[in-house]
Amino acid sequence: MTSADLSVQIGQLSLRNPVMPASGTFSEDLAEFIPLNELGALVTKSITLDVREGNPGPRLAETAAGLLNAIGIPSKGVAQFIAETLPFYRNFTAPLVPSISGDTAAEFARLAVLLSSEPVVRGLEVNISCPNLEDDGKSFAMDPVQTYRVLRQVRQATRLPVWAKLSPNVQSIAEVALAAQEAGADAVVVANTLLGMAIDVETRRPKLGNVTGGLSGPAVKPIILRMVHQVAKVVRIPVIGVGGIRSAEDVLEYLMAGATAVQVGTYNFVHPQGMVEVIAGLQKYLQRHGYASVRELIGSVIT
Repeated sequence: MTSADLSVQIGQLSLRNPVMPASGTFSEDLAEFIPLNELGALVTKSITLDVREGNPGPRLAETAAGLLNAIGIPSKGVAQFIAETLPFYRNFTAPLVPSISGDTAAEFARLAVLLSSEPVVRGLEVNISCPNLEDDGKSFAMDPVQTYRVLRQVRQATRLPVWAKLSPNVQSIAEVALAAQEAGADAVVVANTLLGMAIDVETRRPKLGNVTGGLSGPAVKPIILRMVHQVAKVVRIPVIGVGGIRSAEDVLEYLMAGATAVQVGTYNFVHPQGMVEVIAGLQKYLQRHGYASVRELIGSVIT
């Protein structure tokens, strides 16, 4: 049986398939478990301009159908990333897309400039869905105006493809996605984690050192899937869906809802080989149903 074409296009980037890791759930250690070149792209954990310690512990708390995290984006800084981490990625052909995080729009732009000079870097994921210092602790992605301002400065600082990672903790994610598109983003990533909380009933204390954290895992998939569908209907740029993926069927739902590609996050912690198995499952589905290309499924949901 002839293999189906799994390749997709995200702006200027051609991906051999639509599956990649979500930022914060992927590190160089995964190379021990899976052939990284079989992934559509390699998305690193978020990099900051300077060293950042992250949040106090505990940083993780399991829930019935997911995971709460309050990591706080610890980082050794962009200088260390360029000097010590980037050489590792020169061994692979899958496009490298570092995630960048800043406290100000100027920091995002500076990170874009520094990373754009590195040939191995093929794109940038702009994590505007984390707290910042310019807007009273809210994330840039909670406000279309702030979203536009950050993405516009990044767009002016680099010729690399720019993906805007959005927050689900908003009234209208479609409005924010449109602002990112207007600012020059090549794609939107929908979405980061949902705000949540857990309490230890024996101590009456929050289970996270930061009190609240981001909920990921299977529990969030129906919510994020709905957001992907809403965003895909209004933007002209590709949508990358992320939230609760643990099977080829989950990926297919996102594609049918309008996503061009997906990111796998929490599932990597429980099953490091999961992404490769998901890709194989996609191929089997396409062959079973007689599709020549995975692109035929994008936005194909019947409503």
